[in-house]
Amino acid sequence: MDGTTPQQAAVPAAPETPTQGTSPQAGSGQGDVIDVVDILRVMQAIPHRYPFLLIDRVVEVVRNVSAIGIKNVSVNESFFAGHFPNHPVMPGVLIIESMAQTAAVLVVETLGPEAAGKVVYFMSIEGAKFRRPVVPGDQLRIHVAKERNRGNVWKFHAIARVDGVSVAEATYAAMIMDRAAPV
Repeated sequence: MDGTTPQQAAVPAAPETPTQGTSPQAGSGQGDVIDVVDILRVMQAIPHRYPFLLIDRVVEVVRNVSAIGIKNVSVNESFFAGHFPNHPVMPGVLIIESMAQTAAVLVVETLGPEAAGKVVYFMSIEGAKFRRPVVPGDQLRIHVAKERNRGNVWKFHAIARVDGVSVAEATYAAMIMDRAAPV
């Protein structure tokens, strides 16, 4: 969700597998817990692909409440070639994008069938703070919490952590819209 690239909110079609289980209270919709959304289900939920798919999985989704995404940072990431040679640092905007992708999975899992044919657009970012560099070998745990949604506008707050220490945070908004017809 970067302002120019829409995020499709597609309905996950895969049946639940052992890596995509739900808690005993699942089934009622809002507040259901999904233990893990694996990479295949993430790719069903959002349209991003290499090199712009920035989350590897979502380890917990509480529908309509929160999600925790995982980004394993590898020295082989394409952006490290230029950011910065001999001193690799993950760009802050890509950390924010990882947060947005985690939020998009939360939206899709929350809306369920209502998400079919929808696109999620990034609207705003507020209060972004970067506390320390993210480097190869780090694992980002991206904690996203829905603050509110009114109609088709959703607002989130996210904190990215490495080894339990906050490395970045931001509040941002997204709009869910019908997908435009192909050009």
